[in-house]
Amino acid sequence: MIFKWFDERLEIEKFKAKFLRKTFPSHPTFLLGELALFSFITLVMTGVFLGFLYEPSTKMVSLFGAMVPAAYASVVRIDLLPMGLIVRRIHHWSAMLMIAAILAHLMRIYFSSAYRKPREINWLAGLGLWGLTMFAAFTGYLLPYSQFSVTATSIAYFISKSVPWVGDWMSRLLFAGEFPSEATVPRFFFMHVMLIPAALIGLIGLHLVILVKQKHTEPPANKNRKEAQGGKRLIGLPIWPEQGVISMSFYLFLLFVIVLVSTYIPLNPVETYGPPSPGTPVMRPDWYFLPIYGFLKLIPGDLSFSILGGKITPETIGGVIFPGFLVLVFASIPFLDRAKGPQPYMANPLRRPFMTSFGIAGGVFLCMDVVAGYIDVLHIAPQTMIIYTILATLAAGGISFALLRLYNGKRGNDVT
Repeated sequence: MIFKWFDERLEIEKFKAKFLRKTFPSHPTFLLGELALFSFITLVMTGVFLGFLYEPSTKMVSLFGAMVPAAYASVVRIDLLPMGLIVRRIHHWSAMLMIAAILAHLMRIYFSSAYRKPREINWLAGLGLWGLTMFAAFTGYLLPYSQFSVTATSIAYFISKSVPWVGDWMSRLLFAGEFPSEATVPRFFFMHVMLIPAALIGLIGLHLVILVKQKHTEPPANKNRKEAQGGKRLIGLPIWPEQGVISMSFYLFLLFVIVLVSTYIPLNPVETYGPPSPGTPVMRPDWYFLPIYGFLKLIPGDLSFSILGGKITPETIGGVIFPGFLVLVFASIPFLDRAKGPQPYMANPLRRPFMTSFGIAGGVFLCMDVVAGYIDVLHIAPQTMIIYTILATLAAGGISFALLRLYNGKRGNDVT
């Protein structure tokens, strides 16, 4: 009776027939997207808990007899609460997992050529989700307001100031004036808990709407199965209840793993670094910013010049031009590797020597930039590291291309 009452007003049965019976492809790599979505849900839930207890202010308050910024003191008090530290760790590791899941998802799309017609827009939406997630992580860096977080954020401040022509205006807009200022933490808190999550929800919604409209790409093996069955529907599981049960089970397992990791692997301990002080600790950013950090270390410190009144500095090259170029390359891939007609099936990476070897070379290049972030520990000169990076990138791309061409030549495959 109750269900009938709701059904007469909301047409639940029609909704179920139209959407909940849609097919979810039975391929394990499609769970990467769900992994990112579930990580975001966990971030929102833990973020609500932390938001009730965090104080976004730099005013000085007393903490165990010492005067420290209120933001720092509130994080220390959260860590002392029952379940406070574990919730903060779950929030931290969920953010790490979300960034990694989106990256792995984008890699799956790239190597299977699932970005080609008609999915170019969804590729751009995925890149936007990855960028927004990294920006959310960046704004969260500052919130503990420890010596570590202030030092890490100051690097980004000087990078933003180095943008030619508009650097001063951009840095003041993002950091609410000179960094650090009393308004910086509230500005970052607003972006972290309101502006960026709202943008992420919008992009996730757009991504899912396009996905429902265009459907997933399918494994090539499904083509013969569909032709044998004489049908055109996707081969897989209905979203409800079959795939829904699998997804909920997967989410519970994911929560178990995150809680387990959060229990045994600590964060950057705010109590160890302490509140901001004149000293600068030795620190490196988290893994997702290490390619930019490493690339900055390879640029000569005295390299600077002017163009049309705008000054180009090492920070401009490593922190603005380099990531901007990477974004441009990633965004242009669907328009450079075009297909004449719609591509309903995943491509075999082994049959695409150039694009596959290009992706491998790009991955090796970024990994070498990560290694470059540790050249002070490895005692490698920047000039030597540059040579290593170039040689490793060329070797990875050239060897993989030659092997794939040989593989396709022996099998007599058509190479696309």
